[in-house]
Amino acid sequence: MDKLNQYREIIERILTGIVEVSEQAAQADPDLRDKTVFDRRSDNYLILREGWLGPRHINLNVVHVEIINGKVWVQVDNTDQAIARMLHQAGIPKSDIVLGFQPSDVRPHTEYAVA
Repeated sequence: MDKLNQYREIIERILTGIVEVSEQAAQADPDLRDKTVFDRRSDNYLILREGWLGPRHINLNVVHVEIINGKVWVQVDNTDQAIARMLHQAGIPKSDIVLGFQPSDVRPHTEYAVA
């Protein structure tokens, strides 16, 4: 399997696992649900949360990971899971993970790629 397909498989496996865990905890708030959205054509991978929180409709990105020029960009991570760490532990080198939610002047001070 080539590198990009391996990265896609890792991303999809991790995000699916996170949603499966959130489904088990859904009894606490059955009006909200998380779901995965995978678009291999554009290499965008998301966890969306949607539903109702009292009278308020919720629709937000919990996680957004994108593959750009062979690198895995974590664009949004609204979890306590540390998605970048999970990607690395699953086999993606830190040199291929970019914390896209960090400003470009901060990225050189992280342990991950700058771009």
